[in-house]
Amino acid sequence: MSADVTTTGTVSTSTVTTTNPADGTTLASYPSMGPAEVEQAVALGADAARGWGRVPVADRAALLTRFAAHLRADAERYAALVTAEMGKPLAQARGEVEKSAVTADYYAARAATILAPREVEIDSPAGVSAFVTPEPLGLVLAVMPWNFPVWQVMRFAIPTLAAGNGVLLKHSPNVTGTALALAEAFERVGFPAHLVTALVLVEDDVPDTVGGLIADDRVAAVTLTGSNRAGEMVGAAAGRASKRSVLELGGSDAFVVLSDADVPAAAAAAVGARFTNSGQSCVCAKRFVVEAPVAEEFTRLFLEGVEALSVGDPTDPATSVGPLARGDLRAALQRQVDQSVAAGATLAAGGHSIDGPGSFYEPTVLLDTGPGMPAFDEETFGPVAAIAVAADEDEAVRLANATPYGLGLSVWSRSTERALGVARRVTSGAAFVNAVVASDPRVPFGGTKRSGYGRELAEAGILEFTNQRTYWVSG
Repeated sequence: MSADVTTTGTVSTSTVTTTNPADGTTLASYPSMGPAEVEQAVALGADAARGWGRVPVADRAALLTRFAAHLRADAERYAALVTAEMGKPLAQARGEVEKSAVTADYYAARAATILAPREVEIDSPAGVSAFVTPEPLGLVLAVMPWNFPVWQVMRFAIPTLAAGNGVLLKHSPNVTGTALALAEAFERVGFPAHLVTALVLVEDDVPDTVGGLIADDRVAAVTLTGSNRAGEMVGAAAGRASKRSVLELGGSDAFVVLSDADVPAAAAAAVGARFTNSGQSCVCAKRFVVEAPVAEEFTRLFLEGVEALSVGDPTDPATSVGPLARGDLRAALQRQVDQSVAAGATLAAGGHSIDGPGSFYEPTVLLDTGPGMPAFDEETFGPVAAIAVAADEDEAVRLANATPYGLGLSVWSRSTERALGVARRVTSGAAFVNAVVASDPRVPFGGTKRSGYGRELAEAGILEFTNQRTYWVSG
């Protein structure tokens, strides 16, 4: 995901200031933590994690149930904070909070089963028994982005806490209010003090502080959702320290429409897949690869759907596309559009910033795209769709694979067998047939290639930060 976890809205040498991207107004300022405060957070967090790891799984699960209830009871406050800090339409922000509550319920119900000791049959020598137990690692550092300020924290933190670990959260500075509110929420429902700690850091301090934390013996592992640049830094530091790491990075998902697809259904789903969260999602469909026989119909219906989108105030229930989270993101998107048009793409809709306060950008559609254009080769983190026409199924597979990323894939066909055949030829962490790519607590989530490694959610997510410890008992 291209949300740069080390970039803020407005930052001074001693404070982090959050800004409303819908109107440019200042929301709040927070004092940055110095070295002594970071050290205290690590010391207290590591101590809290040690104690938490000894708490029975059933007791951890009971707190997760309470946490889910709290999220639902206070959903409006959290959703409003998300919308104010990064511009997500309010209805989508509410959905983010509810999805987090569903995930807490999921792990509350299943943690005991997943974490139970697993007996292993030993044929010889006689009298030997063996079992494997997933045990917590300790304090886990999480470097998180701004585009799903609640959900992306929760999809890591909930299973990690269920496994018996502690959380040290370095959230993106432009959602500092959300970060602090989430850390406070865990303690409010009964989790131990300091088990979840949010670090507030000015931009210049982030690289050295994160590098130092990864090297610290009290930090057991690290996870990052963010840009490839940030992932390279975190992955390298984790490798030097020989520590477990999970990286969820960029995505340029292909949405493949085959010649036998239900085109109206595919086009309607494609609009939602691209423009949800104003296009600021790692698993937003970004490249629409359409077989030639249905390309004209798909493009016409897709453009009609884009024209019907309502851009504006994210607190307005009628709004479907809000602002981009920051002005620099809008400038980067404009560069990608301009360079793609210069390289031969056809601008069919949008293509420009919207005048006035805030960081709004027109929903944009580029036709005649393909390899060699930024809109096709790079991750576009905003409301820009790139449509490419494939002569046949083989070319559709080639175009879908023509990316350094490998996060999600969506394939549309009236034949499940044909769609699955295409999906198996395209490298990705997940493949969805006649459905939009999404995360769900019941299935693993993560990428391949430049989209990162490791898995979140489901059984894999709770086991990522555990020690699969073998016990061998003789006599």
